[in-house]
Amino acid sequence: MERHRAFESCVWLALLLPVTLNAAKLEPTTAKAWDEYVGAATTGMEQRLNPGNSFLWVDEVPERLRKVRSGEIVVSPVGPQSPKRVPSGLIHDWLGAAFIAHVTMNDVLAVVRDYARYKDLYRPTVIDSKVIASGEAKDRFSMLLNTKSSFLKTVLDTDSEANYVHVDNQRAYSISRTTRIQEIEQYGGPDQRILNEGEGIGLIWRLLSITRYAERDGGVYLEFEVIGLSRDIPASLRWLVEPIVRHASRRSLLTSLQRTESAVHARGESTAASYRESRARQDLPAAHSSR
Repeated sequence: MERHRAFESCVWLALLLPVTLNAAKLEPTTAKAWDEYVGAATTGMEQRLNPGNSFLWVDEVPERLRKVRSGEIVVSPVGPQSPKRVPSGLIHDWLGAAFIAHVTMNDVLAVVRDYARYKDLYRPTVIDSKVIASGEAKDRFSMLLNTKSSFLKTVLDTDSEANYVHVDNQRAYSISRTTRIQEIEQYGGPDQRILNEGEGIGLIWRLLSITRYAERDGGVYLEFEVIGLSRDIPASLRWLVEPIVRHASRRSLLTSLQRTESAVHARGESTAASYRESRARQDLPAAHSSR
């Protein structure tokens, strides 16, 4: 019965959204509220480095740490209101944590900074991904994002910049933000066209992520905080749409952590296999000469 009701709700939503979610435009007041929110979030990240503060979110609650240390991925909205309403928009802020055993921080960073493989690791959400520039502390990359849900599909052409800070040998964090997001209408069709920034359906106008890495306890704690800005939901649909949005946000973050963990382990196994093969080739002449 519950599945039937959920399906029925999605059907009604599919019928209503084309009418209610017409073209929108990012307003200056919405962008200002976003800048203030992410400014506070990045300041909060810096304050985690102060003496007496917890670098990791999981360390703030012992039960949360226990769950993650035991292998569970924990995902939660940030703040009492999710999503948070701002003038003509919504800010979605979610945080997830995982523990990847038997790896190093460099192992995790090698996967996270391999942007060209995002299209393979995070498909179908990431349709395509490319490296624009990379350096010791700053990377630039582009992605085509598929925001398809049960009721709506939008493809976004994005550029992002990621800045990395190594706190010490066991801790690091990064802040990644979109520098450009443009919606693509009729993606893949003969009438495909890219819209100006801040125009379109408005499912995602801005994205920022804060990632923390801590190597200890025989592995790496990985925390993703993803913050997004979207258009507001019409009041008549909020009761229906907001639970779906929260579910989609939670599921998306959970999947990202799961796939990152799998990619880190797969990379480690591949590296170990290559090392064994290399050692075997090096030992082969010595074995022949001893005969």
